Amino acid sequence: MEKRLLLISNSTNFGEPYLTYTKPYIKDFLGGNPMDVLFIPYAGVTVTYDEYTQKVSDVFTELGYTVKSIHKAENPTKAVEQAKCIVVGGGNTFHLVHMLHENNLIEPLRKKINEGTPFIGWSAGSNVACPSLKTTNDMPVIQPKSFNVLGVIPFQINPHYTEATLPNHAGETREQRLREFLVVNPDITVVGLPEGTMLRIEGKSVRLQGPKKIKVIKKDVPSVEYDETANLDFLLK
Repeated sequence: MEKRLLLISNSTNFGEPYLTYTKPYIKDFLGGNPMDVLFIPYAGVTVTYDEYTQKVSDVFTELGYTVKSIHKAENPTKAVEQAKCIVVGGGNTFHLVHMLHENNLIEPLRKKINEGTPFIGWSAGSNVACPSLKTTNDMPVIQPKSFNVLGVIPFQINPHYTEATLPNHAGETREQRLREFLVVNPDITVVGLPEGTMLRIEGKSVRLQGPKKIKVIKKDVPSVEYDETANLDFLLK
């Protein structure tokens, strides 16, 4: 089976309830049939896993899906192996990756996704689909065993990507920070994924969904913006 991923920049647009803007995209991605969804809440740090799971479950139940959290599973590896769909929520990427390594879930997740099990992630949950967590925006609150993550896509995502800068602030822009990454990781492409957008991957096809343009950043060349009409299949090559 072909890989199927929905990689979302952010859970919530300003002024909206949780996951509201994502609902039609998730429904279209998963289809109309009832489905059990395995949720991974490990990115949650300031919220309990139970609270986080309930928050996600409220939305997915409305869409017709049943959420079961991996933190309740007696055997997390078996839960991944039996999953019909895998959903990874946002929060702190370092904590998420730490827990995935601690529970020995990197390889089981990679295998399931590569075999075609649908995967949905937002923010930190999108970061872990990449080769590494190195383009996250998050504070390193804990040290994972490795920065390496699932690598089910060959490029990096920077979620919540923005061109905005603070007045009278001398710090680097987001693109400047990402170009620092490219100096020491020159052979990989970075996608700046603005809030309100997502990448839908079906086999060898990549489509942008959402009203804003993404920015594709490579070492030593000018960045390029793409909108929903663009063919993005080159990102998988």
